Amino acid sequence: MKIAIASGKGGTGKTTVATNLAYVASQRTGSVAYLDCDVEEPNGHIFLKPRITESRSVGRSVPKVDARLCMLCGQCGRICQYSAVVCVGSRVLVYPDLCHSCGGCALVCKADAIKEISHEIGRIETGRTEAIQFVHGLLDVGVAMSPPLIREVKKSAPPADLLIIDAPPGTSCPVIESIKGTDYVLLVTEPTPFGLNDLKLAVEMVRVLRLPFGVVINRSDIGDEQVRDYCQADGIAILAEIPDDRRLAEAYAQGIVASRRSETHRAFFTELLSCIERSTVRDAGRRPLTTRK
Repeated sequence: MKIAIASGKGGTGKTTVATNLAYVASQRTGSVAYLDCDVEEPNGHIFLKPRITESRSVGRSVPKVDARLCMLCGQCGRICQYSAVVCVGSRVLVYPDLCHSCGGCALVCKADAIKEISHEIGRIETGRTEAIQFVHGLLDVGVAMSPPLIREVKKSAPPADLLIIDAPPGTSCPVIESIKGTDYVLLVTEPTPFGLNDLKLAVEMVRVLRLPFGVVINRSDIGDEQVRDYCQADGIAILAEIPDDRRLAEAYAQGIVASRRSETHRAFFTELLSCIERSTVRDAGRRPLTTRK
């Protein structure tokens, strides 16, 4: 089973939920893998503390023009929709950061003057922490597009009974690349106006992708009722609510998975994982889980 943890905005507690779910899953039978697809700012390793056993470079295909063969016909520049290849006077200029690796320029080049070469965009590191298999991507500074690296992170996923994907924040291409093909999407939000606005965008995204999903409200006791009202009115299941908890905040500040030190949080995230796996939560009228005693 593949579970994606996503959020419409950053700072909602997405990685806290993802790492705790991975930890409680590792305490039972069956294999579990954690994939950090937030390749621009991966931080799951801070909490899971894996021992990295392999690191490899990742590149994507970009064009290279052989000036000796080029006839300066301009076809490559005309087909490129992103101006990654531009004909200027007697030269053909290539901008790798704008290239989407479609290969169109090489296909239309009648002189066979364009070849595809690999352009490094980042690295993938794999390892293990106790019973959790670990994979994350590290995008190079200045690289404009992260989806190619996210695809490689997902391809590097080890065989496992449960795969937990920590997606980037937002609703743009990197998030879609991370969550597509998953069995369930858990949207982590907060009861604030910004949280509600971005939750609506995230809900629209997963519905377009036709993926089953539910919501977790973090810091559920510090905001208003608008998020709950929206979910209830739209038939969205609230799987769990996490109150503003000093113990959880302290564990986060120390880079510790809360479920590792707190029986209360361990039981909470274990039940949340069971709810997702059973897929029994179908309506927003169900009383959500809470870490309150």
